[in-house]
Amino acid sequence: MSVEAIGFLPPVSPLTTDAGAAAATSAPASGFAAWFSQQLGDVNNQLAVADQGVQRLAAGDATNLHQVMIDLEQAKLSLQLVMQVRNHLLDAYHELLQMQM
Repeated sequence: MSVEAIGFLPPVSPLTTDAGAAAATSAPASGFAAWFSQQLGDVNNQLAVADQGVQRLAAGDATNLHQVMIDLEQAKLSLQLVMQVRNHLLDAYHELLQMQM
């Protein structure tokens, strides 16, 4: 994985003071939540476009089989990406729960 592949993530600000720490800890969480929500919306739209393409193909209205297949593969890869982010997030959460304080 290259640095360019994760360039879409929002930057994390350094923690300097206690007041700044409270603000900094809430900002990335809402930024990540907004990013993840946007990604879910994008994946949903891609799945809808791919589904419409398959329906047009089944009805005989699709003129470009290649584009339908590209849309299907793009939707599949986007869904896999979101699922992997979710799985890693859940793994990290479970790890934090297992930590002894």
